Amino acid sequence: MKLQNALNMGALVTIAMLGLTACAANESPQANNGGESAALAGNLIGAGASSQGEAQNAWIASFLDVASGVDVTYDPAGSGTGRENFQQGASQYAGSDRAFKLDEIATGPFDACAVDSGLVELPAYISPIAVVFKLEGVETLNLDADALAGIFTGVITSWDDEAITSQNPGVQLPALSITPVHRADKSGTTGNFTDYLDGASDAWPFGSVEEWPIDGGEAAPGTSGVVTAVSGGNGTIGYVDASRAAGLGTVNVKVGADYVTYSPEAAAAVVDASQLEEGRGENDLAISLDRGIDAAGVYPVVLVSYLIGCETYADPAVSPLVREFFSFVVSEEGQRIAAENSGSAPISGELRERAQNAIDRIK
Repeated sequence: MKLQNALNMGALVTIAMLGLTACAANESPQANNGGESAALAGNLIGAGASSQGEAQNAWIASFLDVASGVDVTYDPAGSGTGRENFQQGASQYAGSDRAFKLDEIATGPFDACAVDSGLVELPAYISPIAVVFKLEGVETLNLDADALAGIFTGVITSWDDEAITSQNPGVQLPALSITPVHRADKSGTTGNFTDYLDGASDAWPFGSVEEWPIDGGEAAPGTSGVVTAVSGGNGTIGYVDASRAAGLGTVNVKVGADYVTYSPEAAAAVVDASQLEEGRGENDLAISLDRGIDAAGVYPVVLVSYLIGCETYADPAVSPLVREFFSFVVSEEGQRIAAENSGSAPISGELRERAQNAIDRIK
């Protein structure tokens, strides 16, 4: 099924009761469920993707306006860590820049879940991945997938290489060595970036991987580490969630005959044009992104980050906490809050409806 509706529209984060007013009374979960959120109490622990960090801050703070008895924490330790914590029962939900693979689901275990429980995986955070660089005197560059693959494999080593200059006539590019910066940790951002390279260029031979597969370049821990490494150099280039690209040079990516600037709208367009993965459970909404798409105005270097929970929890007290928090996140209000705080793209109305149907089955 294609998602074709138009858009509607780090450290441990622990947020206690705050006097925020981000959620109007007539738009809140409390108004829609007769006060169930207000009656909730307990602790809800999440961990995972650092890409969701700013959005999680905003979601949690605003959720507490309608569920002040719930203490929610989210550790942006990375997608791999988040999935591992969730599998081991150290958290009740995970944030991840990819869904669990089918073989991972089959082998398990998922200690927070009841025996034989399926997973609820929701694409709740959509954001472009910005290719960022630091090059004195240059603010934007046009590059195709082959040039990006060449840069990050170390085949293209100088900024005045013909593969770069030919796409940027009139831009004065120096005979300066390129320093590609990649994530040192297992990362869903790396997984999505390499998935784009794998789908859009024959010059990338390493497939879609979450751990950087090549020696060389500079490795940096987490999104913040990549931003710091790129910012601190000259001739550096890396990839980060677009919410962290401010102050750095950015790349317009070639799609079809045009070069597309990243934006939430362009990122959401590729999600709505892609299909759900086959072979998954009814409440597992993993998306198979079309990275090689050549439609106008689409930005395929996109990160789709998931909220992951259990269909049935081993501890029944956890279920209503997860159900209400997830409902807030995918609501129009929750998506608006994320967009305002992190530059993400609100999910479409069709995807929201499917996500809410899945959330309603959490028990």
